[in-house]
Amino acid sequence: MTVKLSLATLDQLPANVARPNYDRASLKAGIVHFGVGNFHRSHQAVYLDELFGAELDHDWAIVGAGVFDAEEAGRQKLMAQDWLTTVVEQDSGHMSARVTGAMVDFIKPGDTAAIIDSLADPSIRIVSLTITEGGYFIDPASGVFNPTHPQITADAENITAPKTVFGLILAGLMRRRDEGTVPFTVMSCDNIPHNGRVAADAVIGLARLVDETFADWVSEHVTFPNSMVDRITPATTDRERTMLTEQFGMEDSWPVFCEPFKQWVMEDRFTDGRPALEKAGVQFVHEVAPFELMKIRILNGGHATIAYPAGLMDIHFVHEAMQHPLVSAFLAKLEREEIMPTVPPVPDVVLEDYCQLIERRFSNPKIGDTVRRLCLDGSNRQPKFIIPTIADRLKAGAGISGLALESAFWCRYCFGVTDSGAVIEPNDPNWHRMQATAKMAKATPQAWLEMEDIYGDVGRSPDFAQAFAHNLDTVWKVGAKETLTRYLDGTL
Repeated sequence: MTVKLSLATLDQLPANVARPNYDRASLKAGIVHFGVGNFHRSHQAVYLDELFGAELDHDWAIVGAGVFDAEEAGRQKLMAQDWLTTVVEQDSGHMSARVTGAMVDFIKPGDTAAIIDSLADPSIRIVSLTITEGGYFIDPASGVFNPTHPQITADAENITAPKTVFGLILAGLMRRRDEGTVPFTVMSCDNIPHNGRVAADAVIGLARLVDETFADWVSEHVTFPNSMVDRITPATTDRERTMLTEQFGMEDSWPVFCEPFKQWVMEDRFTDGRPALEKAGVQFVHEVAPFELMKIRILNGGHATIAYPAGLMDIHFVHEAMQHPLVSAFLAKLEREEIMPTVPPVPDVVLEDYCQLIERRFSNPKIGDTVRRLCLDGSNRQPKFIIPTIADRLKAGAGISGLALESAFWCRYCFGVTDSGAVIEPNDPNWHRMQATAKMAKATPQAWLEMEDIYGDVGRSPDFAQAFAHNLDTVWKVGAKETLTRYLDGTL
């Protein structure tokens, strides 16, 4: 007999399932979070749950919020189990389950009035975000906020009824300013370089379209701490739900499976206090950038490195990709020869040790992370995780053969079929464009690099263009497996 998760059944859960040791009725909302997905529930919500379990800061509970109709499905699942989530940590020798209770409500997505009311509530002192890399309206070519995006201009024209996260944040801040309430902190938890600054650019950039005086007030009174967040957390499928039932005898409509490792490094800049997250393992530092760059280039860049050749070779899981000698060797060579040399020293970190940790994490056979997830949204991820590294290598006059090969694999993947001929289903918000460009690039490789919004100056580099064209031609002629073999033995 299985137990369906809810507040009423917590005492009936198997003994090997941890559960909140605090009175959830004692919790009060202090954070509104946009983007209630798996990563948020395996990361920020877990840190807060640990803090609450230490009988600390019970006035910092989470209220979920969203702007997309598709988020309602997740909200319904969580509401049916009283906002509780089962978090399962796994590696080769470890599997544990815990029920977390840091969330106390989730406003119906699209209920603009209710969201703004919550944002204006003085008890809400932090607004946090996990809205993905593509959610910040960044122009990939310039790397800065795009104030001409149609959704942004629409919000600027109707800021009292906004549709975007940033429009809602501004509407809430307007209410707080007018009512004399201390503004909240905007805390990005997305994998973006300088995520706090990027969030500030979006909020203040939109504000400038509405009212310059108000924009100045936001710039002066609202803080946007940078942070580096890290925990590998795949999407939930029936596989995970079945595993939870079989291993722990419980039913959760939306459990989260993740690795045991987690990390959160953050600047200590908050407008109206913060939870004592350092007591739950968060590292507060004066400057996040070194940690951030290390993670984005070595981990996220590493994910991109293995993703596309593995996808072309029909490899399903990430740990299976790491078990393939060519894929793992490609990762090891590219990291150490081209990626890691672009990462400046990080306080108290040995980069080689960090790289080996990343390789072990990618190899975790229990996570069930998929190659397809790593291949997702390359048009947004490559300009953040790979192309800046290429730019730095070019500026230094250093080799870029491996990075050019990574780009060639990405281009070949976007063509839409694997080396075996299997169809690759659309896997990018801009898939139609990416596929059309990849088809042109088969005969004319430069067409891929002429995507100015993605490659910028890198696409105009003769050295990079030559290496990319040669590698793409090779991938088409001999396939990913043989191309990797040639790269590794120096004959590519």
